[in-house]
Amino acid sequence: MSNISDLSRDQWMLKGPLAKRGYDWWWHSFTAENAETGEQKPFYVEFFTCNPALAEDEPRIVWNLSDAERGGRRPSYLMVNAGFWGEKKGQLHRFFAWKDVRVKDGAPYEIEAADCFCSETRTRGSIDVSAADAAAHPEWMSDAGSISWDLAINKQVAFHVGYGAGKFFRDLNAFEMFWHAEGMKTRYEGEIVLDGVRYLVKPETCYGYADKNWGGDFTSPWVWLSSNNLVSSRTGKRLTNSVFEIGGGRPKVFGAALNRKLLGAFWYEGKNYEFNFSKFWTLSGTKFDCRETEDEIHWHVVQTTATAKLDTEIRCKKKDMLHIRYEAPTGLKRHNRLWNGGNGTGVLKLYERRFGKETLIDEIVAENVGCEYGEYDK
Repeated sequence: MSNISDLSRDQWMLKGPLAKRGYDWWWHSFTAENAETGEQKPFYVEFFTCNPALAEDEPRIVWNLSDAERGGRRPSYLMVNAGFWGEKKGQLHRFFAWKDVRVKDGAPYEIEAADCFCSETRTRGSIDVSAADAAAHPEWMSDAGSISWDLAINKQVAFHVGYGAGKFFRDLNAFEMFWHAEGMKTRYEGEIVLDGVRYLVKPETCYGYADKNWGGDFTSPWVWLSSNNLVSSRTGKRLTNSVFEIGGGRPKVFGAALNRKLLGAFWYEGKNYEFNFSKFWTLSGTKFDCRETEDEIHWHVVQTTATAKLDTEIRCKKKDMLHIRYEAPTGLKRHNRLWNGGNGTGVLKLYERRFGKETLIDEIVAENVGCEYGEYDK
């Protein structure tokens, strides 16, 4: 069911019970080119909302407080979060109280605070955190630096996960963490300025991605892989109408944890291969292994249905990755080694399965892979 647009899944979800114990974020990642040197660098921009019904006059962050100091209070804010991967890496956070935030009701979504804005078709904003402020406010979970951006967004291929994120299950808050990738393949255009260095974001080389997550808490393990910078080993040609995505971990449904499960889709030159455990009639199955070496994070995922198989192996250098930082709407910060990168590399092997026989369709080299892996602290 990939490439079915559903803007209702991209609208802001923090109503009902989730207004007091919920998060909802829109994520955008892409590669930009140094305006002077042409060097490529991956970036992300995220608008992260939390517990609007608990709003106070100032953004409320509680993860760093003791139980006594917290007094049962939970966080409440909009956090605008922008980051960058590579030899120079970092994440910059800017917090807003809810009285200073405008969120459009319904679809298509819009969210705005000061000069920060995000919608289906555009995002712009700025974050400036001094070294002194970063040191004085560890609760901000931010590095020091300055970043600004202005980008047009053109979402081209969606990953529609099916009924699991449909209105019925959303209204019941059935899952602890929901997911929708309206822009599994997205073209961005504009510019981003990092610490005074200007980068150009071009549709043909941005290898862009956009999704959202929402719910009452996060998953552990947490797995995500995606890229549309793909080259066929069979033909040697770039796959210009292709993108793959894998995500999930250990979903909870009505509070009960399922076994380790992932959702996945491969849009291969206009043909869809989906690996979705919720669609039991496809006989979907997944095995995955994520491991950490001294220098790298490795992912190996094997997904099957009755008619197809996708074997994915990705790696990313730890020196290029972040430990991305989130406070859950509970006020806890349990993910402290959530490895997150934007320039993973690897190989995908796509097979047709028929009458018990597997036939290789293509072996694909993937670069500029967005990647994530982490488990809760023990």
